[in-house]
Amino acid sequence: MPPARKRPRAYDSAKIRAAVLAQSALLAEAAGALTPEQLDRPTRLGDWTVRDLTAHLATVLGSVVRDLDEPAPPRAETALMEWPFRAAGAIDEDSGAPAGEGDPAEGLARSAARLGEALAAAGDDRPVPTRFGPMRLGDLLVTRTVELVVHTDDLNEATGLSVPLDRQALAACTRLLADALALKAPGGAVEVRIPPYAVVQCVEGPRHTRGTPPNVVETDPLTWVRLAAGRTGWAEELGAARVGASGERADLAGLLPILG
Repeated sequence: MPPARKRPRAYDSAKIRAAVLAQSALLAEAAGALTPEQLDRPTRLGDWTVRDLTAHLATVLGSVVRDLDEPAPPRAETALMEWPFRAAGAIDEDSGAPAGEGDPAEGLARSAARLGEALAAAGDDRPVPTRFGPMRLGDLLVTRTVELVVHTDDLNEATGLSVPLDRQALAACTRLLADALALKAPGGAVEVRIPPYAVVQCVEGPRHTRGTPPNVVETDPLTWVRLAAGRTGWAEELGAARVGASGERADLAGLLPILG
């Protein structure tokens, strides 16, 4: 388990809450317009269909609502930056499970609507139970941006839709996964740039202090999210010029994915 950052990144609570609600609303609207044929399409998530993915999204949001209805745990025990490593391989661990009965799009719309009401009545410091231990609500909501952004991209890939990504949701998701890389491979030999949202240094070796870094990786936010979540591979994105890498240490293939 990588050591905790001495100075963890701070997130603006109001922006994170707005981002989660905005991305949830975008997904609910898109799901409500899906045809039966689209709901039955396969996804890149094992045996999951679009119907299963939609049901999972309803569960992702509904679980926050249900947990806020329960008595709060005595304290939050899981730090935000522990989540990417505990969630590695588990963000899709229910892949292949049946969607269950009922209309998944209606379930998603209902969960998205109830989420706003639940968040309005709870502060960021309230401990919320998770499968990895209780977390602060404010931290949990940052992790929800990862779930929502990654699965919005999954939905778009499976259906051919263009559900937009809320800017703040994409920013938080990008930053959390970039910081997780820096924890996974601590050091200062490689500078990873994901404009306009994040720059981190990682990998053991000579630390760069001035001028142009000798080892640089640069990509766009969505490509980074796909790499970090295991939706695509390093060689594929490098070959397609969606990733730029310069320097003998600028090879992240062995460090990715973060969540996969």
